[in-house]
Amino acid sequence: MEQAVTSAMTTSNTHLRDDSYLDDIVSRLVQFSVFWAIVGMGAGVYIAAQLVWPALNFDTAWLSFGRLRPLHTNGVIFGFGVTALMATAFYTVQRTCHVKLFAPRLAWIVAYGWQLLIVLGGLSLLAGWTSSKEYAELEWPFDIAITLLWVGFGIVFFGTIAKRKIKPIYISNWFYGGLIIVIAMLHIFNNLAIPVTLDKSYSLYAGAQDAVVQWWYGHNAVGFLLTGGFLGMLYYFLPKQAERPIWSYRLSIISFWAFTYLYIWAGPHHLHYNAIPEWVQSLGMVMSVILLAPSWATMINGVMTVSGAWQKLKTDPAMKFTVLALAFYGLATFEGSMMAVRSVNVVSHFTDWTVGHVHSGALGWNAMITYGAFYFLVPRLVNRPLYSTRLANAHFWLALAGTMLYIMAMWAAGVSQGLLWLSMDEIGELQYGFVDIMASMTSYYGLRFIAGFIFLVGAVMMAYNFYMTMRSTEAVRVRPPQVDPAYQA
Repeated sequence: MEQAVTSAMTTSNTHLRDDSYLDDIVSRLVQFSVFWAIVGMGAGVYIAAQLVWPALNFDTAWLSFGRLRPLHTNGVIFGFGVTALMATAFYTVQRTCHVKLFAPRLAWIVAYGWQLLIVLGGLSLLAGWTSSKEYAELEWPFDIAITLLWVGFGIVFFGTIAKRKIKPIYISNWFYGGLIIVIAMLHIFNNLAIPVTLDKSYSLYAGAQDAVVQWWYGHNAVGFLLTGGFLGMLYYFLPKQAERPIWSYRLSIISFWAFTYLYIWAGPHHLHYNAIPEWVQSLGMVMSVILLAPSWATMINGVMTVSGAWQKLKTDPAMKFTVLALAFYGLATFEGSMMAVRSVNVVSHFTDWTVGHVHSGALGWNAMITYGAFYFLVPRLVNRPLYSTRLANAHFWLALAGTMLYIMAMWAAGVSQGLLWLSMDEIGELQYGFVDIMASMTSYYGLRFIAGFIFLVGAVMMAYNFYMTMRSTEAVRVRPPQVDPAYQA
């Protein structure tokens, strides 16, 4: 079985010529994803600056932190992230199934419909329309639109698998499929609501039940979208870049099922010391710690896959990003499991330590693995070398520097906050007030702003590099029979 799947993976490009696949939609989605990366990260840098210089909101509601923050998270997660997942899923599923995309017109509707949804949803958030749920702020009309487009995404993806010309289903498609199915379930049940006007609804749940459902959704959105979906990306593009098969295909399958069964229970660790049953908190903590096993099994599988191709790191910027993403994946999953333990959570909860943890995953894992995939994809989509390897290498170092400075600043800020908030005076009262503690955070927030700006500059350099690589591509749509192996998909 393992040999059959590996063969299907490595020979997928010889079964059909590359120009027989529907890659125009992949190119368009890559472009959209890079655009949303700059917009979403730009919003993040702006609100980071507001925490240092509050006057930057200009006393305008549309520029307030409360409205720009969900624009930042939605723009990065659903604009940059989901669009990248759609692009790589459409690219991967064709080549691992040896067929064109199923229902290409529907695929185009999903691609453009998703971009329209992000634009209109972002404007609604700036206007103050919000359900106030983390990662689910959009109001009910948008929730319905998301559901319809997501179903269309699923039809295209699973329809392509259904008409595949080889029996094995490669591991990337398992993760992409899990992403589509579980996110659909989470989205529908978390967003059950009673509409009262076009721009306002009230959750069907209340109190502690609403909190439990929200973090069942919130943490599994992180799990099956920001982790599982991007693992699908990793399992396809890492072997391609290393030019080696996955070290252990069986381990990847075991990791998938362990990941799927364990992750779904981990959400309550967001609610330690809150008004939910203690056994629910304990269940979330235990499952979070056990979850470290399949997470690190994947990391080890990836490291062993590239163990014989380390020399390529000197010349291939795409592989640099992918291997760095693998390292941050191991770091972020270890940190997440440890932060779920109550004795650690008592310090980290409601502090910037959590913000640092989130961004070690978002910048170090999600963005880096996407950059690695895109640097691999773009030259192959247009059949020409990357415009500037030097720019790509500079982007790598800017991304690494920005990520490290960001998470170290937030770790230091978070630990300081946690310890100060736990400090008591001689009569057992809090020794420091909220305002006093937050006033001491200015230097940390200044470092975060600088780190985010550095990371954003790297993304802009990448966008320019891709623009120069992809411009005037109409003249090279039909690819020659002989292609430099270095640029074969």
